[in-house]
Amino acid sequence: MTKNNITSGDVARLAKVSQSAVSRTFTAGASVSPETREKVQKAARALGYRPNALARAMISGRSRLIAVFVAYLDNQFYPVVLEQMSSALQKEGYHVLLFMTDPGNQDMVVQKMLEYQVEGIVMASATLSSNLARECARTGIPVVLFNRYVPSSPASSVTSDNIEGGRLLAHFLVGGGHERIAFIAGDEDSSTNRDREAGFYKGLAEHGVTVWGRAVGGYTFDGAAHAARELCSQSERPDAIFVANDHMAFSVMDVLRNEMKLAIPEDVSIVGYDNVPESGWGGYQLTTVEQPSVPMIEATVNILIEQIEQRLVKRRAAVLPARLVVRESARLPKNSAG
Repeated sequence: MTKNNITSGDVARLAKVSQSAVSRTFTAGASVSPETREKVQKAARALGYRPNALARAMISGRSRLIAVFVAYLDNQFYPVVLEQMSSALQKEGYHVLLFMTDPGNQDMVVQKMLEYQVEGIVMASATLSSNLARECARTGIPVVLFNRYVPSSPASSVTSDNIEGGRLLAHFLVGGGHERIAFIAGDEDSSTNRDREAGFYKGLAEHGVTVWGRAVGGYTFDGAAHAARELCSQSERPDAIFVANDHMAFSVMDVLRNEMKLAIPEDVSIVGYDNVPESGWGGYQLTTVEQPSVPMIEATVNILIEQIEQRLVKRRAAVLPARLVVRESARLPKNSAG
């Protein structure tokens, strides 16, 4: 008998337990006594046995796999989220399959992924067509759009309150006495950008202020650098810029300091959105709006598991509160104690 053909029955005979006890030992969340678990694991180690997850999935109809789709990992927000989400799902007995996509092939990649018999799908920095979302719903596969939503889609969504976050930044910058407040947009087709910009304009309007200038960075480092040059190379430049995410804000700050020799915040205040770990680094100290990644992940996992276990796919939308994090990249409001 070789290690390649050792079965759970062999383990059961050596451990002197039932084959179902072996199965429960290697099934996440299944009930098995500590004594039985130890006997089974000892026998498995002695025989070199490894459970065949694919074979068990075929028998049980449960793969316990969650597909996570991302279009890019440049934005530091997503690597942190992927690590936290993978850990959260593993604690629930699920495992993550990561797929990289681009806007031109997302539906095709999803169709290919369905061959893996995944039980749920998370779209992070990616989306899918409403037709494919409806197809997933018909086959009982819940889909959660993470950090975005599509109004016409049957997929569930988990976001932070991007409108309120944009509004908070507007109040902060107006309170700092800024008069020429600009905005650098991300991907104009994304719900995150639309809501952050709408909230920002709403907050400015509440003070009788309008946006002084606008450029588009497309949520890319190079795009943000180009937008910064576009706004600040004019005879009159902005005295404050809200950049639609931290990843772009770092690029804007680098361009203003290194190319244009401008001081931040003395010449130009910069604020961002996400509160990625790098925002607190000494070279940036970026004032930003924090997306509550842990509660967002908890909401995502809860939606997936509830719908998988109930075998009922329905659209849910979770919107988590955003929080302003004040550092040193922008002038403080005049009435601030700081």
